[in-house]
Amino acid sequence: MTISARNQLSGTVESVTLGDIMAHVVIRVGNHQIESVITRASAESLGLKKGDSVRAIIKSTEVMVQKD
Repeated sequence: MTISARNQLSGTVESVTLGDIMAHVVIRVGNHQIESVITRASAESLGLKKGDSVRAIIKSTEVMVQKD
C-alpha cells in the first residue's frame, strides 16, 4: 500500500485493550511508547495482538516541540 504520510515509525504492539466501540493500542518504538485509539472494528480487522510488528503513521496539522 502506498501512503502519502511521511511520519512513519516502526514498532511492536505492547498491548491492545478492546472496548465496546474503541480499542486502545500501545506501540513500542525504541525507548518510547505511542498510544493510539482506533475503532474496535479496525483493530479486529488488522488482527492486532501483542508482539505484532506494526507501523505508526502520524498525520497531524500540529507538532509541538519542547526544549528542556
